[in-house]
Amino acid sequence: MFAPKSDTQSGGGFVVLGVDPGLTRCGYAAIEVGQSRVPAMLKLGVVTTDVSAALPDRLATLQADFELLMDEVRPDAVAVEQVFFQNNVRTAMGVGQASGLVLAMAARRGIHVVQYTPSQVKSAVTGSGTANKLQVQQMVQRQLKLRSLPQPPDAADAAALALCHLAVSPLRQSIARSTVGARS
Repeated sequence: MFAPKSDTQSGGGFVVLGVDPGLTRCGYAAIEVGQSRVPAMLKLGVVTTDVSAALPDRLATLQADFELLMDEVRPDAVAVEQVFFQNNVRTAMGVGQASGLVLAMAARRGIHVVQYTPSQVKSAVTGSGTANKLQVQQMVQRQLKLRSLPQPPDAADAAALALCHLAVSPLRQSIARSTVGARS
């Protein structure tokens, strides 16, 4: 499904793979930032599974597609949406299973893994933790200089997750350095 990464696809910068987990539709976005600190979209899309297939087969599809995706974009970090609750238990289970699969795959590869809540993502991308989907899509479009709104919404959410990590990560690193320095 994914072609191997060519040297022309990436400028050798820091790559974040954002993942909006789901068992039926799992959004992904690979965003790279180089020395200019200007983010660039490498890949945007959704992995889908057949709703009539057995759960193990659906998880195997997700795993195979994300293995290929990670091989292609070679992320330095993976940012996954952390969902605290769902009204539908079946949906919550699917989101949890897809999320756990991606988290484990990244950890097994030695990739830095972070999770952000929807309000953290909205706040980092739009400035408001209560922004709606359209506002998030518009800010993703603006920050990545896209010609149109990122689609589908699952992929747009994944792009927002990657942008959130790019915005928050330098602050986290600075805090970690100051904490280590204070202990010395």
